[in-house]
Amino acid sequence: MISVKDRIILITGASAGIGMSCASLFAEAGAKLILAARRQERLEQLAAELKGQFNSEIYLLPLDVRDRAAVESSLSSLPEPWSSVDILINNAGLSRGLDKLYQGSIEDWEEMIDANVKGLLYVTRTIVPGMVQRGRGHVVNIGSIAGRAAYPGGNVYCASKAAVRAISEGLKQDLLGTPVRVTEIQPGLVETEFSIVRFHGDTDRAQKVYEDLTPLTPDDVADVVFFAATRSPHVNISEVLLVPTDQANATLVHRHRTGV
Repeated sequence: MISVKDRIILITGASAGIGMSCASLFAEAGAKLILAARRQERLEQLAAELKGQFNSEIYLLPLDVRDRAAVESSLSSLPEPWSSVDILINNAGLSRGLDKLYQGSIEDWEEMIDANVKGLLYVTRTIVPGMVQRGRGHVVNIGSIAGRAAYPGGNVYCASKAAVRAISEGLKQDLLGTPVRVTEIQPGLVETEFSIVRFHGDTDRAQKVYEDLTPLTPDDVADVVFFAATRSPHVNISEVLLVPTDQANATLVHRHRTGV
């Protein structure tokens, strides 16, 4: 196990869910955090909590990863104390809708592809060259069980996460011969804002996704991210499929009364 104390960790989508849990866990371990997300107020609130609890060093980066110019500009001009990113956690992403492909919203498709695929690529392309140059680094991509097989209505979201899987594998091959590691984490059902975003704010519909089963929590996923990031330098956790006990695959779940 290696220490992440004083290591610089860049987390995209840090203002909620898995990103927020990763921030908390790495802060507790003494890491320095670059927290990137669109919602500046949420970032400021999180930073205040982590500084108060762990006395963490934090650099806030209000950023929409879909904006290529903003990504390149902000990440290429990080202040000197923050410019040598040791671990990149590509967590920013979203799902929109659950429509049949031939009835889908093109705007929803573009939003998913821009965030889940192009945004991840923009950030990775900007950060990884420095890792190679310094001879150290780790890229952790948050994929999804949806990237392993399509499910009804998942079409473009599943395709975007399949792309994350392929990009992760391709990056690992391209980095062969360097010390830079690549990990993809593929969670199943995790109770976050994910379904609320997918259903455009319909909280009742979102809650039904997790009804009568025990989903993963963001902390469960953060635990696995932290585990992968703290292995000995000669160990690369290439991919992890992480599901709740109540889930067998993307479509097969066991629903039961709470507590039964």
